[in-house]
Amino acid sequence: MIQSVDRAIRILLALQDEGVLGVSDLASRLGLAKGTVHGLLQTLAAHSLVEQDPTSGKYMLGPALLVMGNVYLNSHDLRVRSLRWVASLGESTGLAVRLGVLVWPDVVIIHHVGPAEVAVPVSEVGLSMPAHATALGKALLAFHPERRRLVSEHSLSRLTGKTVTDPKALEKQLDEIVTSGVAFEDQEAVVGEASVAGAIFDRSGQVAGAVALVVPADESGIDPSFVAAVRDTARGISRELGAAVWPGGE
Repeated sequence: MIQSVDRAIRILLALQDEGVLGVSDLASRLGLAKGTVHGLLQTLAAHSLVEQDPTSGKYMLGPALLVMGNVYLNSHDLRVRSLRWVASLGESTGLAVRLGVLVWPDVVIIHHVGPAEVAVPVSEVGLSMPAHATALGKALLAFHPERRRLVSEHSLSRLTGKTVTDPKALEKQLDEIVTSGVAFEDQEAVVGEASVAGAIFDRSGQVAGAVALVVPADESGIDPSFVAAVRDTARGISRELGAAVWPGGE
């Protein structure tokens, strides 16, 4: 590992978490000398990866990261091949659809279609959500080769009264997802919101992402037709990526 690169990345991640930080704050947070942090910030600023507020003197993430993010989205094979499938799922159900990838301990939304009833939906692209509390995250985590280590080493935070925080209970859910390829959550991340997600695989057989349908929480559960639609969408995208099989032998 190259130390200077690692330190620069840690600065970017700290600014991602906090939004705005000063040199002293960053030095304390990262356990580095102020002079070292200042030098790294100057280098990052020269490339517009961070920028300094002229009034407070504190730093925030820079516009170059937005450009990089757009390049990532426009060239990401999973996202590009999923566009028509996600659009079709949204149109056929009238519900919001999310496409996500795992960045443990979160799942990051790389494509989003808002619900039909919302005239001007807010884009969720770039939004990160705790993986253990979302159907998207569970679908991804279930097939991760190191899932047991990830679950055991990370504290599962509680977002609502229904969030699963017991590692053994989560592991049981993940085992079921491995068999079906479909994950569920009911108000574990957001009160009033449930979701069903399907895992997406690539030609190597590895999980590449997941697609989820966001459904208003209801005591009767999620309509079986929605589950079938998500399963068909996940299977279709997987075939686009060259996957030979999908959970359940289909």
